[in-house]
Amino acid sequence: MSLPETYHHTHHHQHQVTSGNPELDAKITEWLTWDRNPKTSEQVRRLVKAKEFNVLSRILMTRLRFGTAGLRGKLGVGYNAMNDLVVVQTAQGLLKYLEETDYQTLKHGGIVVGYDGRHGSKRFAELTATVFVQQRFQVRIFNNVVPTPFVSFAVSKYKCAAGVMVTASHNPKEDNGYKVYGSNGAQIVSPVDAQIEAYILNNLEPLESSWDTSVLLKSDKRSNPLPDVLKSYLEMIKNDIAQEHKDINEKTNLKFVYTPLHGVGFVYFARAMEAANLKIIPVDEQKDVNPDFPTVKLPNPEEGKDALALAIKTAEANQCTLVIANDPDADRMTCAEKDTLTGTWKIFNGNELGALLGWWALHTYHALPNFDPKVEVYMLASTVSSKILRTMSKVDGFKYIETLTGFKWMGNKAHEIMQNSKKKVLFAFEEAIGFMWNTAVLDKDGIQAGVHLATLATYLHHHAITLTAHLEEIYHEYGYHISFNSYFTAKSTSVFEGIFERLRNYEGTNVYPKDINGEFRVKYIRDLTTGYDNSQPGNKAVLPSFPDQQMITFEFENGVIATLRTSGTEPKLKFYTEICAKPKQGTKSEIERLLTSMVEVITDEFCQPGENGLTCPNFPTIANKL
Repeated sequence: MSLPETYHHTHHHQHQVTSGNPELDAKITEWLTWDRNPKTSEQVRRLVKAKEFNVLSRILMTRLRFGTAGLRGKLGVGYNAMNDLVVVQTAQGLLKYLEETDYQTLKHGGIVVGYDGRHGSKRFAELTATVFVQQRFQVRIFNNVVPTPFVSFAVSKYKCAAGVMVTASHNPKEDNGYKVYGSNGAQIVSPVDAQIEAYILNNLEPLESSWDTSVLLKSDKRSNPLPDVLKSYLEMIKNDIAQEHKDINEKTNLKFVYTPLHGVGFVYFARAMEAANLKIIPVDEQKDVNPDFPTVKLPNPEEGKDALALAIKTAEANQCTLVIANDPDADRMTCAEKDTLTGTWKIFNGNELGALLGWWALHTYHALPNFDPKVEVYMLASTVSSKILRTMSKVDGFKYIETLTGFKWMGNKAHEIMQNSKKKVLFAFEEAIGFMWNTAVLDKDGIQAGVHLATLATYLHHHAITLTAHLEEIYHEYGYHISFNSYFTAKSTSVFEGIFERLRNYEGTNVYPKDINGEFRVKYIRDLTTGYDNSQPGNKAVLPSFPDQQMITFEFENGVIATLRTSGTEPKLKFYTEICAKPKQGTKSEIERLLTSMVEVITDEFCQPGENGLTCPNFPTIANKL
């Protein structure tokens, strides 16, 4: 609703206040002139009254950056937080960008807007929709919370110019975010983010009409795509499961406990499982949307035992051996299985789930009526994820492609491959429990992944095999792929620069390490900071390089692959290690011991934790971690 005039202009008396910094004074006046949210403008007025100019400077003189993941930040007042004014400015910038770069698609397809159950999400979605509807563009805004993958799905289904999902995924409850999909249904990649940001910065002044959300109640340009999208989505799930597997699902006595971790997943996952002839037992305390996530420290299924504690308790009470969990916006998925002999629960990591789902994707594809042996099949993984799909591809004859870290790269690469009708992308994954099944959603989708994993579990159960036992069979056939990922922290990130410079000039200028201690020989090196890769013709890396980010991968003769990279957002040096053993190379514990010793040698020699003052949170218990 538009607010009465008296409220609009309560900033006039602020001009008497001076902070001593004319720039800051201008920003204070600007905020109080532009902001239409009584709560946030009142907070600024209170700060001015209390002469809290340091705080005002911090919140008004810097701005949340718009990156490939869109916006993500704390809910609060000021330009460097998530609030009504920042969202209106972002939506106005996005609109101008689309008008100038893709007007025809925008005119005919409009945009899709979705939101999760966090504080402020629905309001931010409605403000975004308002900005577009006021300019007479078609907006399909879901009338209820939805999983993030639904926005990607809808962009492709309706051929929209863009999709906006208001979510901060599995971040703490204090945060929110604004994720943007391009017209291909995948997340935007650079330089699109920088171009959109430039349009935002050129359209900061909110139009009066941008605040008038009442237009959504009466406009013919606003519609709710949810019934139509849900129907198509469930049809897709049915079509992706072979009839023989749906029949097994229907007869199974296997039970699944499910938690959406207080997020949006419950209703949608229940319907998707129903489409596959399966049922779930929900975790009652966590099945409803609650933006405060009261029963978990962090609403992140990667946190393992803490996040899954209530689900495991529910499973025990229901004599159930399998737990499936989504994160709050249902784009990630994890699973735990009980060993009925020992009573212990195994929580699968992203690489193990990638191996299981990759195997199943190929297996089920051959059983589908639309299977075409002439079509070239592809699977994708990110560069820091397990190489298990690479190994499988050499044995099973499909094509494997590696991308940079993050689903934005895999989604866009899959879209590129799909343009050729003789090529099909079956599956993609990343170790951070993200999985993409087929290409109707060009992003990670925890709902689809959960249904297909449950169908695999039912199929195996029908043959008296558990997921854990089947994972061992996969490793027996293709060789053990065992990974250990962690990170070092340092007092200052400048230490990290030195570590990478030393590696680039290890045995003289521009000469990388050839081995460690004369023992472990290095086979290939890829440096995505400089674009060097000696496994490729002309030593030129195939993947894009980023000079402002540090990332080097070493592949050793003994099958160990280690990647060191700096984190873009935290003072961390992350390391990812995996041993890709050959079949029958040794027992699991022998392979694990080799990886453990290699991790110690690599991190000692390449990172020099002692000299550089690095600490690793779980290094001493590395053997338990594997």
